[in-house]
Amino acid sequence: MVAAAIDLQKISKNFGSLVALHPTELTVSKGEYVLVIGANGAGKTTLLRLVAGVSRPSSGRVFICGKNLRTNAENRAKIGLLTHHSMLYEDLTAEENLRFYSQLYCIKEKDLKIEHSLELMDLNRWRHRKVSGFSRGMRQRLSIARAIIHNPSVLLLDEPYSGLDPTTRETLQKLLLELKTHGHTFLMATHRLEDAAPLADRVIVIETGQIIVDEPWQGSASELAKLFESRKERTL
Repeated sequence: MVAAAIDLQKISKNFGSLVALHPTELTVSKGEYVLVIGANGAGKTTLLRLVAGVSRPSSGRVFICGKNLRTNAENRAKIGLLTHHSMLYEDLTAEENLRFYSQLYCIKEKDLKIEHSLELMDLNRWRHRKVSGFSRGMRQRLSIARAIIHNPSVLLLDEPYSGLDPTTRETLQKLLLELKTHGHTFLMATHRLEDAAPLADRVIVIETGQIIVDEPWQGSASELAKLFESRKERTL
């Protein structure tokens, strides 16, 4: 039996008396593209951070490709994470940031990977500029390059289209489609349903730290918006 790419076993997250995520069970198969939607503060980012291992659950366990993430830290190399925090070093250049992460993940042919990533995100001309001088859109493009440079099998994307101009959004869309075709697994939270709907195989709706919808998906952005609004109204 093939292990799931992501297997969450009753994970929860509390911040003092605040319950950010109620005990949650979720299994994502290899190659599946799961879209997570919900209002601001619903628990989407908390969920992604728990899956990535950058936040420790208050209870429960996270398995990535069949291995407990807490006791198999090397499995984090299978994860590519993009969040609101760029995870970039301000005093390093674009190229130096990618070189740091390529060394961190022990990537072979580092120079080739760095060149490809810079070209893919149209950052070649700014490769020697420090991140401290980057615009929001440039930071997002470099963050995307950082998240995929080690070719992770599991991609966790939190608002990946944020700050991108139309041309770069189109580039990202093509990249995500290509990665999906090659069997990568996705868990993505975004408000840009027009971009996310064509890629998703499955949709999850989170409300006040609980999954209230989890079902297969094949439809348009407008249909997805209607599903989200209808489910919200039922919980009011």
